Amino acid sequence: MSNAPQRHAEPVDVHVILRREGTVGPEVLLSRRAGTVYASGLWHLPSGHLDGPHEDVVEALVREAREETGVVIDPVDVRTAATVHHRSPGGDARLGLFFEVRRWQRSPHIREPQVCDAMGFYRLDELPAPMVAYCRAGLDAYRSGGRLAVHFQEPGDSIACNPAQDRLRLIPATGEPPEGNRPKTAVREFAERAVGPVATWTDTSWSRETSQVWRASGRAGGTWYVKVHAGDRFHGREVTAYRTWIPHLGAAVPRLVAADAQLRAIVVTAVPGRPLHGAVHPPEEQQRLFRRIGALASAIHRSASSHPAAADHGPNLGKVDRHLRGARPHLGPGDEEFIRTLIQRAQDLPGLEQVITHGDFQLRNLLRAEDGSVTVIDFERSEPAPAVRDLVRLSDAWAGRPDLFDAFLTGYGRKLTPLEERRLVTDSALDSLSGMRFGTAHGDPELVERGRRTLTHLRAEHRL
Repeated sequence: MSNAPQRHAEPVDVHVILRREGTVGPEVLLSRRAGTVYASGLWHLPSGHLDGPHEDVVEALVREAREETGVVIDPVDVRTAATVHHRSPGGDARLGLFFEVRRWQRSPHIREPQVCDAMGFYRLDELPAPMVAYCRAGLDAYRSGGRLAVHFQEPGDSIACNPAQDRLRLIPATGEPPEGNRPKTAVREFAERAVGPVATWTDTSWSRETSQVWRASGRAGGTWYVKVHAGDRFHGREVTAYRTWIPHLGAAVPRLVAADAQLRAIVVTAVPGRPLHGAVHPPEEQQRLFRRIGALASAIHRSASSHPAAADHGPNLGKVDRHLRGARPHLGPGDEEFIRTLIQRAQDLPGLEQVITHGDFQLRNLLRAEDGSVTVIDFERSEPAPAVRDLVRLSDAWAGRPDLFDAFLTGYGRKLTPLEERRLVTDSALDSLSGMRFGTAHGDPELVERGRRTLTHLRAEHRL
């Protein structure tokens, strides 16, 4: 007799996700257990065990669906949905194979009244309660697109689904982003306390090394963005903006869901649309977009009361010298003299009243929705400043296109004053210098190129 230890063996069960398209979204068939069976009174998918080694998993699925619901399924219509390695609160483990079926014959009905007292189709995003936690885990994995999941419950956990005892762990598939592309554990836990379990994290950061932004897709549906700021000042400015003037813009902006000052992290809702940066539209549509962008800028600047000009409104000469040192490798002949002349002339300009500004108002932070509406994101540089501050980075988009500048001003509701026009030139030159220095130091070639492009346009348009 062999003394070799017996190999660990676990039962395999199959679950059928009969899916149909309802009037307001996809629906799945569920049945409620009854009688003396396990989990009596809880909702579950039609399911069962293999009868023996003679039966494969598809055959078992077809048989169980017919026995429990009366539907007839052609094996060619069976699609794999998810696999869940489950452990019950009592410690027993099993492997559950979940299959999707979208086509069948005969209407489902209760075939085994001794173990089932209700059956019906329910929206996939509004599942009934109470539901078996194991079944809910399989459906959550299915909805999130996960192919393999572990659902090991702890002793004392409820058999019924309890959001406070969520044990589902999705195993990434080949080609999915590695752990390093997700937020650190503390940030993920903060986000999930705010919006519930997250199925997938997609890194949507900008190319610069200090950018940390992820799109979080919830297991039960919904999309949010999670952002970790590079410093306390950025975090404070963005949170203040969300809690003060941003709500006045309505659907044109995201909504703050949660903020954590210690983590310097926020969770915000997703807004529709794609960034205008790099997008191509016909000239007429471009003009419509810039009118809407102008109207949005006007709404931002009117979202709070204005204030008198700051006492130190002139250029910071020390900062200018630092920017020049950092950007000098990218400057062309005559660039530094051009900038210093602008700075010298700006010393005598009077100050402009301060309004709420976005601070980084440019095409990559402006989104176009399918209906042509425009939304704006990223408020970490928001602070009181002259209104022309929000035209500085946007002006690169209308360089050589006076029709777009005119469209912006039409939407904005007024023309710039002569003083604002002069400040716009000076501030644009300083911003180009700052962009070249920052882009060089932080590995953002786009900023360097934009700074060079802006400076070239300014020198061509303004002969000093």
